[in-house]
Amino acid sequence: MGEMELGAVGMCVGAAVWLLGGWDSGARRAQLLFAGGGVVAAGPTSWQRLAHEMRRVQGRWRAEWWSLAAGLALAVWGASVLPVVAGAAGVPLLRRTRLEREARRARERRGDAVIALCAALAGEVRGGRQPAEALLRAARDSHGLGDAQAPVLAAARFGGDVPEALASAARQPGAEGLLGLAACWRVAVDQGAGLAAGLDRLEEALRTERDQRLDLRAQLAGARSTAVMLACLPVLGLLLGTAMGADPLHVLLHTGAGFGCLLVGGVLEGAGLWWALRIVRGAEGAA
Repeated sequence: MGEMELGAVGMCVGAAVWLLGGWDSGARRAQLLFAGGGVVAAGPTSWQRLAHEMRRVQGRWRAEWWSLAAGLALAVWGASVLPVVAGAAGVPLLRRTRLEREARRARERRGDAVIALCAALAGEVRGGRQPAEALLRAARDSHGLGDAQAPVLAAARFGGDVPEALASAARQPGAEGLLGLAACWRVAVDQGAGLAAGLDRLEEALRTERDQRLDLRAQLAGARSTAVMLACLPVLGLLLGTAMGADPLHVLLHTGAGFGCLLVGGVLEGAGLWWALRIVRGAEGAA
């Protein structure tokens, strides 16, 4: 068998192993075969290791720094410093977007924790515990008080003004439902009304508000995705032009007319994207 035949056989074997799950999968099959049916620990595959490395790099590199990396790549491709400047200008904008998204998620998590606190507190009160003791147990289980847990629990443990402490804790973003809890507590303590019944109504109202907000966000997801897709069309045009044999990046970066088109198009693109997202955010804020 000649060298060409050996190479072809090797390629076929490699392709077969890859189709069956990669070199790691083939190695595990060999271990199982020669282990006589024993148990062999399954290690991570190459694709799993690659995915792990990508997640690790993504965790180190915030989303805004990919703008600068893309600018550097375009600068090398187009032999111009303008993409680097544009990428650096996009870093603070993307950082602001990321921080707003993280703040919104934190508000939503805190709102869910407040709902869980109301449910847990109602259950503890129905179980026969006194309101102060029930609040101590429910707060530890649900973490619905957030950063203000220590002063609220201190007020409940030592006979302080619990409604006032809850009202102060409600100043945290997403914890506005604690104002309703403070009102329920004040009515129950001062007038002897049922605390569990008030907590049930409060929990139902908070859940309804959260569900309406999520439903509106799902309805607006299509508009937001359309705006982002339209913003990506110029990039698709550049790729198509390059695939057709033209050099649109050179025209945009190294000619006066191309630079003018790039400037005007960039301004219009940014204004259109800002306006579309402003409409979406306005609808969310009105709801």
